[in-house]
Amino acid sequence: MEHSLPRRMAAEFLGTLWLVLGGTGAAVLAAGFPDLGIGFLGVALAFGLTVLTGAYALAHVSGAHFNPAVSIGLWAGGRFPARELPAYIVAQLAGGIAGSAILLAIASGKAGFSLSDGFAANGYGDHSPGGYTLAAVIVAEIVMTAFFVFVIQGATDKRAPAAIGPLAIGFALTLIHLITIPVSNTSVNPARSLAPAVFVGDWALAQLWVFFVFPIIGGTIGGLIYRFVMERPGGAPGTERLTKEALKLEDVERT
Repeated sequence: MEHSLPRRMAAEFLGTLWLVLGGTGAAVLAAGFPDLGIGFLGVALAFGLTVLTGAYALAHVSGAHFNPAVSIGLWAGGRFPARELPAYIVAQLAGGIAGSAILLAIASGKAGFSLSDGFAANGYGDHSPGGYTLAAVIVAEIVMTAFFVFVIQGATDKRAPAAIGPLAIGFALTLIHLITIPVSNTSVNPARSLAPAVFVGDWALAQLWVFFVFPIIGGTIGGLIYRFVMERPGGAPGTERLTKEALKLEDVERT
């Protein structure tokens, strides 16, 4: 059943909220906890697990994009209609900000908390965890977002094995974070980047353009590569999303 656009927007809002709260929450609250901190590995897993669980919960409603670069990449790949991009992107950006607002309410309950610590915002140069340059961050964001969208399209292709989509997508996002947290705190998602930057302000907002422009470029490249290289010759891709049909959940519902 096709859900109404407002319902799909609500799903994208909630899914992006969950992604930001879970992923950046792990970074802010748990990564450096004395003696028990989860470190980069734990943060990478947190991002992967939030998108995995969010996809299983909401893919049958909205397709579980939770990321403007993914929505634009799926449009470039012929899997998503252009007319719905503005609504999805607004919902994703709003959901991300809501997730950061909840995280701020939690994090500020500890004495000594300060937004000057970064609040898991993305950055380059002095604000890169590893001191990486703008050029390095641009390459990382383009390449990783392109591969992320490529994996999403492949994992949700009707020819793919049933129900692997969320698993493959979650593992891909985990891998991307394992590689690039030291480079930029990992974006590959403008909504994830906007969310903490709104509260940090200053340098985070000044550098935010990088984490809008280059993930969107990368997502578009990934969508185009899958569309023109991996689709069947002569077979134009459809506009299907990660739906019940792709996950083959109808049979479960009938039992």
